[in-house]
Amino acid sequence: MALKGNLRDFTITQLLNLINLARKTGALVIEGPSDSATITFRDGKLAYAHLGASKDNGLGPILHKTKVISKAQFGTLKKRASEMSDKELGLLLINSGYVTQEDIITSLQTHFMDILNKLFAWAEGIFQFKNGESVPDDKIPVRMDLENIIMEGSRHLRELEQLKDELPNLDMALKFTDRPGVNLRSVNMSVEEWRVVSYINPKNSITQISKATSLSDMEIRRIVYSLLQAGLVELIRPEGGPEPLPDLTSAIPGANKDEQKTLVNRLIGRIRSL
Repeated sequence: MALKGNLRDFTITQLLNLINLARKTGALVIEGPSDSATITFRDGKLAYAHLGASKDNGLGPILHKTKVISKAQFGTLKKRASEMSDKELGLLLINSGYVTQEDIITSLQTHFMDILNKLFAWAEGIFQFKNGESVPDDKIPVRMDLENIIMEGSRHLRELEQLKDELPNLDMALKFTDRPGVNLRSVNMSVEEWRVVSYINPKNSITQISKATSLSDMEIRRIVYSLLQAGLVELIRPEGGPEPLPDLTSAIPGANKDEQKTLVNRLIGRIRSL
């Protein structure tokens, strides 16, 4: 199957449908405007996926991200097992009793699904299907039915379209409503939501906040929409000229992640006291 083209003509969902129906083995390589991705299939089932610029493609970061191993265990792995392949590391962790084979497979499936969810939102990119390509020898393959992934992708796209209807312009800024402290105390927020809240300022556009927090188009729209629905913020035109925002790390220079978390918690406390 000679399959190549542009995502403007074929969506990720359509490509997955073709691969599923033809029960193909190979790798779908996509070059987007700012990133690249490779998704590998075996007999029409998802076997492996990775983003080109992501630092989280290794087994260690994936297990840490899915909370299978602790921060301390991840730190030890980075120091002592950095040269190991994913297969070697997985075997070591299983034999040492830290994780089970099921833990590893479930974490990989969750990670690969996260990658596919990001790809579903890509509207542009050059793709090519490389027949017969297999999973890299040092990586651990999985076996995931594409039917459920395609259904999830379709739902994902519908949600994104709805969010675009609700928030068509991300160049708008946000400001807190008159008494945000009262409402904030009654709302449970994720870490990502609190990070967005920490950047809310009439001078900061939603696009700037998205870049500063490294959130995708859909993630920032979903968070902003939930804040609007909760009555915590309102949309306004940005004040003054555009001003680049630092990411969370550079915004708090010289602080490690634990110190940053403490500072963010202090910020949350200040917001709640308003």
